[in-house]
Amino acid sequence: MSVEQIARAARDAAAELAPLTRAAKDAALLALADALVEATETVLAANRRDVQRGRTEGLSETMLDRLALSAERVAAMADGLRDVAALPDPIGEVIRGYRLPNGLQVRQIRVPLGVVAIIYEARPNVTVDAAGLTLKSGNAVLLRGSSSARESNAALVEVLATAAEKAGLPAATIQLVPADSRDTVTELLHARGLVDVVIPRGGAGLIRHVVENAVVPVIETGVGNCHIYVDKAADHDMAEAITVNAKTSRPSVCNAAETLLVHRDLAEEFLPRILTALQAAGVTVHGDETIAAYDGVIPATDEDWAEEYLSLDMAVAVVDSIEAAEAHIRRWGTGHTEAIITESQSAAQHFVSHVDSAAVMVNASTRFTDGGEFGFGAEIGISTQKLHARGPMGLPELTSTTYVVTGDGHVR
Repeated sequence: MSVEQIARAARDAAAELAPLTRAAKDAALLALADALVEATETVLAANRRDVQRGRTEGLSETMLDRLALSAERVAAMADGLRDVAALPDPIGEVIRGYRLPNGLQVRQIRVPLGVVAIIYEARPNVTVDAAGLTLKSGNAVLLRGSSSARESNAALVEVLATAAEKAGLPAATIQLVPADSRDTVTELLHARGLVDVVIPRGGAGLIRHVVENAVVPVIETGVGNCHIYVDKAADHDMAEAITVNAKTSRPSVCNAAETLLVHRDLAEEFLPRILTALQAAGVTVHGDETIAAYDGVIPATDEDWAEEYLSLDMAVAVVDSIEAAEAHIRRWGTGHTEAIITESQSAAQHFVSHVDSAAVMVNASTRFTDGGEFGFGAEIGISTQKLHARGPMGLPELTSTTYVVTGDGHVR
């Protein structure tokens, strides 16, 4: 099937999905979860072929980490589907309702977007997360993963689509768009009238390509050049624990911290401690002139301040004030997640009100910017734009609204 044929089939499926009850959708999600667990070995076999091919082709360790599945990861994906089934159904929710002076009743209600296309790199778990969230929100989904994960994605979609159809959903509810040619991305981006929205998930290059070339609407998920600012009123133990967690717990994800900014008033006491802790955890530090004086630190360049490393690297700088930290973030940040560590309420309020980001953490790790951690269940992505959706996107962000106006023979 061509991309146009796939999209037309999805369009028809979306019309059937929109009016489904929560019970029907939840039963299908639970069936998908059970089918995924039963097919674990099939999925892992396909994934091993992808990983082996990736190693042969020189895929980076960061990308291999994103690509690799295990029985535990497959079980976690199935649990994610069950978690989504347990969430409230947003469809039909009344956003607002009122009666006009002429007697007309106006209600604004949530409805599905329709056909959602996801273009993503390497991570097969996105296949399952996207399928679950779009199904629950009454949307048909077109999944266009990367060629590096083509066998994993094919196996996953075969399992999910088959289980969905057996559960009584339209056959085209969950479809895989071939990843054997870049032309399929272009066709998706130009499928205006068939695809309602495209959501890119991946590196800066992929996101930029989608945003610059799409004819259909795009929800832009962003690069995560996340910062931690350690204020002069910070608790040192807390600052060390949060920084090490944010950088090292999983460095290959977008909510990992990439830059550390330390107030000059505590630099002399705090810097030796945090640099030792980071280096002990295997982190390569790229520092400004002050930081570069310490052993093992690489002098930082402008590229370091702009970099989303996705690795055990971190840029570190000393700043003279909270305003200087905010100015640094304005220049180099990507609007994903920024954090302040402080015991000063006024400093925290200043940071929150002056930092323009999808998520701002106060005395917490940047790693908490995540749909699951926010209680949304699985997420479709983290939006760094400001229209329609911003931050982790769960079920409500996969909906639009319709105004339902009820009269009694009213004419204007």
